[in-house]
Amino acid sequence: MTTSDFDRVRPPEPPGRGRRDGKRRRRARPGGGDGSREMPMVPEAEFTSYYGRPVVKPAPWGHDVAAYLFLGGVAGGSAVLAAGAQLTGRDALRRNSRLAALAAVSLGAVALVRDLGKPSRFVNMLRVIKLTSPMSLGSWILSAFSTGAGVAAVAEIDRMTGERLPLGPLRPVLRGVEGPTGLAAAALGPELAVYTAVLLADTATPTWHEARDELPFVFVSSASLASAGLAMITTPVAETAPARRLAVVGVIGDLVATRVMHRRMDPVAAEPLHEGRAGTLLRLSEGLAVAGGIGALLGGRHRGVAAAAGLSLLAASALTRFGVFEAGIHSAKDPRYTIEPQKRRLAARRAAGITDDSITTSG
Repeated sequence: MTTSDFDRVRPPEPPGRGRRDGKRRRRARPGGGDGSREMPMVPEAEFTSYYGRPVVKPAPWGHDVAAYLFLGGVAGGSAVLAAGAQLTGRDALRRNSRLAALAAVSLGAVALVRDLGKPSRFVNMLRVIKLTSPMSLGSWILSAFSTGAGVAAVAEIDRMTGERLPLGPLRPVLRGVEGPTGLAAAALGPELAVYTAVLLADTATPTWHEARDELPFVFVSSASLASAGLAMITTPVAETAPARRLAVVGVIGDLVATRVMHRRMDPVAAEPLHEGRAGTLLRLSEGLAVAGGIGALLGGRHRGVAAAAGLSLLAASALTRFGVFEAGIHSAKDPRYTIEPQKRRLAARRAAGITDDSITTSG
């Protein structure tokens, strides 16, 4: 046995204590261990993240972006309704839908610029076109749609004011281009309503990315609800038959797409869509959508019922967008929604016999 200078400061140990304590420790070991074989010193680690901090950075977006998601859907769907009314001779529905499209896209642009901080940042996004970037393409879709919807709406405003706008020689030009520009806005309307779903799903946010295959269908159905509901509120029932049909189709599409999305998503990644504030918003949205669809189908020819049903559909669409937005932000803040689906996917790959790639061999 070796000794050192530090032995003189060590307190004396009673004779035989180490042996008796050793026997007592061996008898007290749980799990049948008797000390004759190596036992784990600490329990197996269950990794979550460093100090429980988020694994992915939450999107730096506020509720202005959620409002933009909703208003983009209203604008896109309204432009489609306006084009249908233009082609079928429903003047009131065409006028109201064109004005709704311009108002919604203008408010949406304001919300987007507020989130960006200053208008020059939006202008800078138009300096290039990047086909692989949903944000870049979305900026150009928004700009082109706004131009078409703006020209068509100005023509309606000029008619409403008795041609009192100071257009001068441009008035005949406006009359000649309002039809084509209205149809062009309608062609871009679905893209405006749905590109935001692709933008959300293209991020690393767990819930948004997990819903990438179904979220565009949810958003386009939501846009149908919003635009049809707004038309039912603002337009006499004699011309709202297309809006009522669009509302019923939108409710069916919304319910089916949402159900399929929840079923196909990873159960853990889908939790934020069912729990907390986001879950409350989405459940309320579903109830309002059903109520609005029933009202449009059974009582849409009555002005009061049509307006109430339209308001219900409009609110349902807004709650859907805000609910999905809230769920995604929440999922990025909790590391569980990132790690547990990753572990499940890794286990599935190994169970399928995929064990020779960088994904399965790194863990």
